[in-house]
Amino acid sequence: MALLPVRIYNAIDTGQTISFNLLTREGHNPVSYEKKDKVTGKPLRAEDIVKGYQYEPGQYVIVEQEDLEKVKLKSEKVVEIEGFVKSEEVHHTLFETPYFVGPDGDIAAKTYGLLCQVLKDSGKIGVGKVVLRDRETPVLITPHESGILMYRLRYPNEVRNINEVPQLLEVKADKEQMKLAKTLVDSMTTKFSNIEMKDHYYDALKAIIDAKVEGKEIVTVTEEEPKVVDIMTALKASIEAAKKKPMEKAKGVSLVEEKKPARRKAS
Repeated sequence: MALLPVRIYNAIDTGQTISFNLLTREGHNPVSYEKKDKVTGKPLRAEDIVKGYQYEPGQYVIVEQEDLEKVKLKSEKVVEIEGFVKSEEVHHTLFETPYFVGPDGDIAAKTYGLLCQVLKDSGKIGVGKVVLRDRETPVLITPHESGILMYRLRYPNEVRNINEVPQLLEVKADKEQMKLAKTLVDSMTTKFSNIEMKDHYYDALKAIIDAKVEGKEIVTVTEEEPKVVDIMTALKASIEAAKKKPMEKAKGVSLVEEKKPARRKAS
């Protein structure tokens, strides 16, 4: 086991998330999170609440703060690396939140730089654990540009088997269908950097909020409900469109008919 003293930084820009406060409709006063007994409806104080683990329906064992103190874990400033593996061995369903990892001080900086370089040269990734919010969490570390990226991982037993999904039929496609599908993939092959990755819902909601703040009229767009069509029809339509415009890549396949013009209304 190898230990790496680090500092962990959230890699997600939480400023790109819109959150709301609960207010009263009359007066717009903040609404508090009122804790009540679900059975009696009696309001509860913080000291009236305990943590309970349900081991059988309706049966709980109470866990006090001193019980939690007994399993106090190591500092979250140390990543314990259990081993190095090939990236393809870790299934994508195990990946959770990404974090940026930096060295914790000048002494750790050299070890950090050495690890970053050896990960790049070997093509391997490190798998280990770290303490986040008093809980031991499995993590994956991988080189990223000039530093190290760490992913919080799920435990394998947390991920369900895909065979639990209903209606997973083993369908054999004929040669024509496979040829069409391959033609589509070939015509749409591009680089990930060329594909727009943008949260249009965030932009639209932010525009509405900004308009409300400035007292402007808000214009909304209502789209007609699309109708589902057969996948082969969609494939053929997309390929035909690509043939008519040989200089352009096919834009994509939709399993719905072309949407009707949107209706606009002021609110």
